[in-house]
Amino acid sequence: MLDGMFSFVLLDTRDNSFIVARDAIGITSLYIGWGLDGSVWISSELKGLNDDCEHFETFPPGHLYSSKAGGLRRWYNPPWFSEAIPSTPYDPLVLRSAFENAVIKRLMTDVPFGVLLSGGLDSSLVASVTARYLAGTKAAKQWGAQLHSFCVGLEGSPDLKAGKEVAEYLGTVHHEFHFTVQDGIDAIEDVIYHIETYDVTTIRASTPMFLMSRKIKSLGVKMVISGEGSDEIFGGYLYFHKAPNKEEFHRETCRKIKALHQYDCLRANKSTSAWGLEARVPFLDKEFINAAMSIDPEWKMIKPEQGHIEKWILRRAFDDEDHPYLPKHILYRQKEQFSDGVGYNWIDGLKGHAEQHVTDKMMLNAAHIFPHNTPTTKEAYYYRMIFERFFPQNSAGLTVPGGASIACSTATAVAWDASWSKNLDPSGRAALGVHNSAYEEKLPPVANGTLASKIIGNVPQMMGVTSPELTIRG
Repeated sequence: MLDGMFSFVLLDTRDNSFIVARDAIGITSLYIGWGLDGSVWISSELKGLNDDCEHFETFPPGHLYSSKAGGLRRWYNPPWFSEAIPSTPYDPLVLRSAFENAVIKRLMTDVPFGVLLSGGLDSSLVASVTARYLAGTKAAKQWGAQLHSFCVGLEGSPDLKAGKEVAEYLGTVHHEFHFTVQDGIDAIEDVIYHIETYDVTTIRASTPMFLMSRKIKSLGVKMVISGEGSDEIFGGYLYFHKAPNKEEFHRETCRKIKALHQYDCLRANKSTSAWGLEARVPFLDKEFINAAMSIDPEWKMIKPEQGHIEKWILRRAFDDEDHPYLPKHILYRQKEQFSDGVGYNWIDGLKGHAEQHVTDKMMLNAAHIFPHNTPTTKEAYYYRMIFERFFPQNSAGLTVPGGASIACSTATAVAWDASWSKNLDPSGRAALGVHNSAYEEKLPPVANGTLASKIIGNVPQMMGVTSPELTIRG
């Protein structure tokens, strides 16, 4: 069975037949289109199909297309895909071993690499396991045994503070990139062009990742290991606090994993690929997903009265008193969505910017202008206008998911709390009564500035990677 992350076309030159396949979860991007002349087109970007196809759509993850058979067939069909409720008891050591194996598998590389380190649970575990097992690998012999880590955020953001602390704990060569709200706003059009979506939360999170990827590539690094997928597998988003029972909890995790290719995988793959950087995601290893999704979801349920916060079973698996992976307060840090953790002013600033460019009159006519996935906020309308300018075809708009969402939930989960329907926003801070910094203040003014980077600590550098003080001016 195929493993890893891939999208490919395999041509048989004997009869010009071909097969197309995409990886199990959709870590890499792929689209399929059809021309009026009967031709079939395959591309990793919408831009490759814009001008030549009458219709195109997302090539579904875990599927195979055969020119001879003329249709799509699912090749990836794990037990969790049916959404049947599993019953395997939770074993922290089994879960820990499965994740360590997933990380070690991704240390096979012949290029300079590092880890993305926001200081949240997922990226910190990736960094910790990588640092622990790097020394004995071929990559360490070629590039040095000291791991490089990268973090991005507004000045004083939660991620920068936590990322620096974890880096110092693990002893990584830490690269900290700062950006301002204005830097991000200036990049929005480029981000939408490369990411090829108008989804609000994807654009919010893609922009700092896009800016960071440019800086990482400029240092000579060509591959990074990242923490996408954990929140979907373990119910890490704050709205999971309101899951009514284990059955609904599990079904929602299944829905979230199935949709990853439209959201976090799309962001991670295209934000990095835009600059020639490769992102690897160990949480989406097939064997790890099978291990984690076979656990009785009762163990994943958030139970504050028992001290079980979101992703408790993952935290507990790496809570090793004798050989600690992370400081306790990092191991049990509350979930921050990437677009929040880079700095709360980032989202507030985006909303303020959209307010200046989208009028109330424009919003009144939104349903007529955009009948599919009609934008319900000025921020969403602003992104949609930019997207339509780059991708005016109806097919392009249909590749983007829609529906109500609270703190990155699916539309189905919005019904878990009656108050959420009045507060729809993909930010984690929209989970009122759950997030420690839930929405409560007015929008701050948009700041001006430059995107700067610095390296924490005076530490020997990875071979082939330089570390000058970098500044990118808007």
